[in-house]
Amino acid sequence: MQELLQQAQKMQQDLARAQEELADAEVEGQAGGGLVKATVNGSGELRALVIDPKAVDPEDTETLADLVVAAVHAANDNAQQLQQEKLGPLAQGLGGMPGLPF
Repeated sequence: MQELLQQAQKMQQDLARAQEELADAEVEGQAGGGLVKATVNGSGELRALVIDPKAVDPEDTETLADLVVAAVHAANDNAQQLQQEKLGPLAQGLGGMPGLPF
């Protein structure tokens, strides 16, 4: 029983460490061939948005908005992939414990 508790504590520490690494990690997504780039942290929080001046057309703001949404979406997809890489093995080790989103 003691060994099981120690194993659970180690997994909890590993999970906390992985979550900290995700919060510090940054991933990028882009749209329009790089005209719009979004950077999010590993948790999916938007950190930066870069818009190339060539993407700005005052007569067509809808396209720019679509590019921004697409870049943020791509960045979030990359963040989810990073989450799976960091947290997936830990969740498998927990054997599907209740309350975990995996």
